[in-house]
Amino acid sequence: MPAPMVIIKTLIFIILVPGTVTVGIPYLLLSSGWWRDSYESGGFRLVGILPIALGAITYFRCAWDFAFDGNGTPAPLDPPRMLVSRGLYRMVRNPMYLGVGFVLVGEAIVFQSVALFVYALVVWLWLHVLVLWYEEPTLRRSFGRSYDEYCQTVPRWIPRLGLSSGAGPSAAGRPSARASRTPGRPCA
Repeated sequence: MPAPMVIIKTLIFIILVPGTVTVGIPYLLLSSGWWRDSYESGGFRLVGILPIALGAITYFRCAWDFAFDGNGTPAPLDPPRMLVSRGLYRMVRNPMYLGVGFVLVGEAIVFQSVALFVYALVVWLWLHVLVLWYEEPTLRRSFGRSYDEYCQTVPRWIPRLGLSSGAGPSAAGRPSARASRTPGRPCA
C-alpha cells in the first residue's frame, strides 16, 4: 500500500498535466475559434465517447499501478521506485500515453474537430520523442537489465494481446529472463 502522500501527489499530477492536455488545451482550441475547420458526422460523433472512456480508464489504471506497484507517481520528479510491468504494462510499454491519445481522438470525434485531430497527432509525436529521448534512457539508467529485458518482450506502442504465451513480465512483476540484449542498447 502506498503512502497517502503518493496518492495525493498522483491526483495533483493528473489534474495538472493530463487534465491540461486532455481538457484545458482542447477547450481552448474549441472555444478560441482560430481553427474553424470541422466535419459533419451526424450521430457517429457519439462513438467518440468510447475512446474517451477507454482512454480515461487506461490512464487511471496506469496511475493506480504506478502508485500501488511502483510506489511512485506519473510525475517525472517523483517516478515509481520499482519497474512497473504489471497490468496494462504487460501488453505495451506506454499505456498511459495511449490512454491520453484515445481521449484526444475521442474528443475530436465527439466535437467533430479537425483541430483536435491535429492536436492529438502533435501530442502523440511529442510523447514519442519524449519516450525516445528521455524516458527510455532514464528507465535504462534506473532499472538496467530488467528494463532491457522488458523492452525486448513488450512493444512500445502497439499492444501485444494474449499474455499466455509466456513472453513478457513474469507474475512477480519482473520481465521474463527469456530475453537477451546487449546492455545499454536502445529499446525498439
